[in-house]
Amino acid sequence: MTGVFDLTGRKALVTGGSRGIGGAIVDIFAEYGAAVAFCHYNDGANAGSRVDRLRAAGYAAHAMECDVSVEASVANMAAWANDALGHVDIVVNCAGIGGDKPFSSITVSDWDHMIGVHLRGTFLVTRSFFEGMIQRSYGRVINFSSQLAYKGAPGLAHYCAAKAGIVGFTRALSYEGAPKGVLVNAIAPGPVETELLMGLSDEWRAMKMAELPIRRFGKTNEIAPTVLMLASEAGAFYAGQTLSPNGGDVML
Repeated sequence: MTGVFDLTGRKALVTGGSRGIGGAIVDIFAEYGAAVAFCHYNDGANAGSRVDRLRAAGYAAHAMECDVSVEASVANMAAWANDALGHVDIVVNCAGIGGDKPFSSITVSDWDHMIGVHLRGTFLVTRSFFEGMIQRSYGRVINFSSQLAYKGAPGLAHYCAAKAGIVGFTRALSYEGAPKGVLVNAIAPGPVETELLMGLSDEWRAMKMAELPIRRFGKTNEIAPTVLMLASEAGAFYAGQTLSPNGGDVML
């Protein structure tokens, strides 16, 4: 059964791939045979070191800076990815931001930025590659939501709204893609030990830790294998689904 996870010959684009969960996805995709391009935002040092390490190990890896909330930036990144890889079979929309605020303190700018990176970014990046996948009758789109799309959380109304939107987007687009060989699914992880989580307040993290049945935060290498499954032939019967490695925070 190990062959069903093989990505040899596949071309993957991962947003937010310089570190955190995105970085773990880049690594596991490369290890399982994919040529990988990833984008980052203002994280050139981490991106460069990841590319150097992967290339030194004999893997095909490429990196570029991109603001996924900006249409022109995404268009440039998409052209670069297609040039670097030839085409893109797999898109993982993993770029994200955090930050907790009481609802009364959330400004329009805060709201627009959160929605822009998560929901608008997922739309813009997916749109850049979706038609090519349809034309080739093959593709995988894997979007990153959150368990908070289902559960909600104090201080994260803007984040939860963006992540819930991604679940709806995933389901709707799956109806268009699946009959033509393009499978669209999502991941809704629980709290994972990343810089995004560490950017939340100590009080928020303590509250969340106490809620988790598993009594710890996740690790990036505990999320990446779920993405690998959806990207590979092991995930060939998944369409419009949102999988939830979340330590029991939400039990669907």
